[in-house]
Amino acid sequence: MSELTFEQMLDESFKTIHTGEVVEGTIIDVKPEEAILNINYKSDGILTKNEYTNDNSVNLTEVLNVGDKLEVKVLKVNDSEGQVLLTYKRLAADRGNKRIEEAFNNHEVLTAKVVQVLGGGLSVVVDEVRIFIPASLVSDQYEKDLNKYNGQEIEFVITEYNPRKRRYIGDRKQLITSKKAEMQKELLDRIAVGDKVKGTVKNVTDFGAFVDLGGIDGLLHISEMSWGRVENPKKVFNVGDELEVLIKDISGTKIALSLKFDDANPWKDAETKYAVGSVVTGKVARMTDFGAFVELEVGVDALLHVSQISKDHIEKPADVLKVGDEVTAKIVDFNPNNRKISLSVKAMFAPEPKEEAPAEDTDVVSVDIDKVISEEAAE
Repeated sequence: MSELTFEQMLDESFKTIHTGEVVEGTIIDVKPEEAILNINYKSDGILTKNEYTNDNSVNLTEVLNVGDKLEVKVLKVNDSEGQVLLTYKRLAADRGNKRIEEAFNNHEVLTAKVVQVLGGGLSVVVDEVRIFIPASLVSDQYEKDLNKYNGQEIEFVITEYNPRKRRYIGDRKQLITSKKAEMQKELLDRIAVGDKVKGTVKNVTDFGAFVDLGGIDGLLHISEMSWGRVENPKKVFNVGDELEVLIKDISGTKIALSLKFDDANPWKDAETKYAVGSVVTGKVARMTDFGAFVELEVGVDALLHVSQISKDHIEKPADVLKVGDEVTAKIVDFNPNNRKISLSVKAMFAPEPKEEAPAEDTDVVSVDIDKVISEEAAE
């Protein structure tokens, strides 16, 4: 038997393969950048990382093992080095195209890992098919930095499918919008004015805090943060704080919240605690030109008018008092309806005896408490 005849017989023992053919091979060697496959041909097949996946971070030794069987497509038979070049990702992409088409037609929700953050959006891969999610369709609100999505698995639907142009567009925004709508409906069906609910502080502003109740953000206005006075919400609350709040009002999807719980209302027993004639002690909370407001307890302030600060004549409250000073005075007026209390230090002193009463008591000053409160609010 001649040598040529032997080679011919040897060649005939191997199957014939053609470019574009799908074959099954067995991995006989694997390196980080390429794998060698026995495809039952006179030459082994070479599968590079670039032809295995679109994910550049993949190390082939971590996903392929010697002995594994893999279905691949022949990319080129007998290259310049006499090797057969194989591709896995193109075969997967062919099958992936069909998978994407089915998902597009059925409005199926897909899940995939973000493999790249681009200037205008995100790139994900489904069965080796790259899908682009524009920045405007990533979320239902503006996303300043998309890098937080890199490497994350996200859900989306296919809104544009054009295999001829290799154009596949995904949309995550509509899923978020739909889910929030469901959560809003569930929440509104469940809550009512007067309920206590738990939420998480989502944002803090100068006028209040927005609290996520699970589908809807309720507004906790600065005036409802405490029975006492809150000067700056940002000094009281932080994003992420867990709160139990009271549903004060519901108007459509707008929810007003409060932390003024009735059982903690300091005015509940105020009429008894602060009856006219009682002597109380408090601290000066704030000053005005016409007097000082004294905090008797959190949420209960009383007005000490300038005319009642001392038995002596006082030009300005600031001449004798400052914020934080402790004051002991007598309650001379209590209005439960308007929650207004008037104090007097002057009334603590016994009046000096007089030989005869004057026709008109020039020492008595009539204080219109409603007027001065209104003036303070206007300022």
